[in-house]
Amino acid sequence: MTSFRAWLCTLKVYTQPASLRMLALGFSAGLPLLLVLGTLSFWLREAGIDRTTIGYLSWVGLAYAFKWVWAPLVDRLPLPGLTRRLGRRRSWLLLSQLLIAAGLLGMASQNPQLALTPMVWSALVVAFGSATQDIALDAYRIESASMQEQAALAATYQTGYRLAMIWAGAGVLWVATLAQGAQLGYAVRAWQVAYSVMAACMVVGIVTVLLSPEPQPRPLPPSRSVQEWLHSALVAPFADFIARYRWQAALVLGLIAVYRISDVVMGIMANPFYVDMGYTKAQVAAVTKIYGVLMTLLGAFVGGAMAMRWGVMRVLMLGALLSASSNLLFAWLTGQAPTTVGLTLVVSADNLAGGIASAAFIAYLSSLTNVQYSATQYALFSSMMLLAPKWLAGFSGQFVDAYGYSPFFISTAALGLPVLVLVALAARVPTVPVAR
Repeated sequence: MTSFRAWLCTLKVYTQPASLRMLALGFSAGLPLLLVLGTLSFWLREAGIDRTTIGYLSWVGLAYAFKWVWAPLVDRLPLPGLTRRLGRRRSWLLLSQLLIAAGLLGMASQNPQLALTPMVWSALVVAFGSATQDIALDAYRIESASMQEQAALAATYQTGYRLAMIWAGAGVLWVATLAQGAQLGYAVRAWQVAYSVMAACMVVGIVTVLLSPEPQPRPLPPSRSVQEWLHSALVAPFADFIARYRWQAALVLGLIAVYRISDVVMGIMANPFYVDMGYTKAQVAAVTKIYGVLMTLLGAFVGGAMAMRWGVMRVLMLGALLSASSNLLFAWLTGQAPTTVGLTLVVSADNLAGGIASAAFIAYLSSLTNVQYSATQYALFSSMMLLAPKWLAGFSGQFVDAYGYSPFFISTAALGLPVLVLVALAARVPTVPVAR
């Protein structure tokens, strides 16, 4: 009974105002991702775009991997007219959300069968705005609560994020289906309506930003010259991390760079796989975009709670093992008839594993971050997490065209094996405390 009460007390953190704000802001962060990657690949494949091209177009997502380049500006540069009214974090959040909405409307005005270039440019605007939102939002989250509460904020953030992925995955398919009506085959107008609706949904994040409090501002030392400002904005955040971890920084950064490689590389070909296997829009929407995301939410809550009770590194190892193993289930699915039951079992296991891994990984990254440079350092970590996986994922369509889906899924599972070794080694690296 004592243990049960302890768990209840632990779970009460999810009802605090800071956690609820992260739920709504997580929705705003999760909405654009599928719309420029997963859902977009479904649209392109239905439009007859070949898998190799779809794979290459996934490099739009590299914007997330290079966000550390402009993270120092988000961390320190005030926005004229906005920062004075909203504060440093909220002003950048609002600007990025407006960029996302504008980019989605640009995508909604395109037909990929006629020209891909305008679609790519609009998707890049969405990706850039989304990456900028992530920079500001990660800093907002880290500065809004103590270190002990970061795992809970990560879990509620993941909840909002995954709810947005339901809407940007299943919701966009439903809207497109309704807009298509009785028309058979590919209907570009249906997709255009669906993406316009997604753009309108960015109002959730915009309203939340306007109603949320700005975190207690961290005093920034005045810069006496442009050179001094550039040093404090660009050099100091990275020097701080290296100074704290010394040679062990290479091990930590190596783990960050490959931890999610199995999921990211596999994910680009997931929607083309569903289309090619003959699954219907209704099956994909119901199973992968709703039920699967709900399993991810369950995994995120379980992972966040386990990290608070048992420690982040243990759950990090469990998440890495489960994430790599679940890709083998997709290899099994390639030999099965396209049934809802089989798809549900595989997607459930994969998303549950991904939720556990994500919650633990976000908590781990937060523990490495010095709040003095929260936006820049966290952007560096999350960018490194995506750089190698996104680059490798660009060749996924070419690999599938050459060897097929089953070898592809097996290969992505094998990519997770070195991660287990790195987690074991990183567990021996003590976390260097920083002032919070």
